[in-house]
Amino acid sequence: MIELKNVSFGVKDGNAEEQKIILSNVNLTVPDNCITAITGQNGGGKSTLMKLLMGIEKPTGGKIFYNGKDITDMNVTERARMGFSIAFQQPVRFKGITVKKLLSLASGKESDVGTLCNYLSAVGLCAKDYVNREIDSTLSGGELKRIELASAIAKGGDVFLLDEPEAGIDLWSFEELINTFLGLKDKSVIIVTHQKKILDVADNIILVNHNAPPELGEREKMLPKLAENETCGRLKR
Repeated sequence: MIELKNVSFGVKDGNAEEQKIILSNVNLTVPDNCITAITGQNGGGKSTLMKLLMGIEKPTGGKIFYNGKDITDMNVTERARMGFSIAFQQPVRFKGITVKKLLSLASGKESDVGTLCNYLSAVGLCAKDYVNREIDSTLSGGELKRIELASAIAKGGDVFLLDEPEAGIDLWSFEELINTFLGLKDKSVIIVTHQKKILDVADNIILVNHNAPPELGEREKMLPKLAENETCGRLKR
C-alpha cells in the first residue's frame, strides 16, 4: 500500500521568489493488488505525482509511505530495489544498446529468445523483428514506448508506474496492452491516462485538477464525476 500524507510539490518559476505550487496537501491511499488510473486536466500534476512516487522528485512537504515504511527521502535506485518500476511518457533512447540487452539488463539476467518473446508480445511486438535492433532514432516513438513497457515487465517488481502507456499504440495492440495490465493485477499498477478504455478496467481512479486536491475512489464512484468534469471532453475512446 502506498500512502501520501500532506504531500506538496512546488518549483521556483524563473526569478520569482515564491514557488509555483503544482501539488498541495495531497492525501491518498493507493491499495495493493489493483489497477489505479490517474486522470484529469493537463498541467494538473499527474506526471509530477508519478515522479514523486518513483523518487525522481522529492516532495517539498509531506511524507510518502510504502507498506508503512517512510520512503520520502529514497531515490530512484532505492525504490527500484524495493520493487518500483516506471515507464515514462517520453521514453529514453540508448544508442548502442540492443533491445535484447536492455531487456536482459532489466530482468537482471541473460534472457533466452522465448522469454524475450513473452516480454515483447505482451506489448504487441514480434521478438524476431526487434531483439537485435538498437534503441536509437530508427525506432518510432510508439515502438520506443512499447519497448520501455516491455522492460518494466521484464524488471518485474510489485509497483508499476506507467505514464500514458497507450501513446503511439495501434488499436490491435491496445487490446493486448489492456490484457497486459489485467495480468498485473496481483501487483500495484498505477497508470496516468486519458484513455477511457483503460479507465473502464481500472479498479480505482484518481482525479487530478487545478481547483482541488486529487481525489481517489472506486471506478463506479469516479466515472460519473469524470463525466461531469471538463476533462471528460478530452477522454479518448
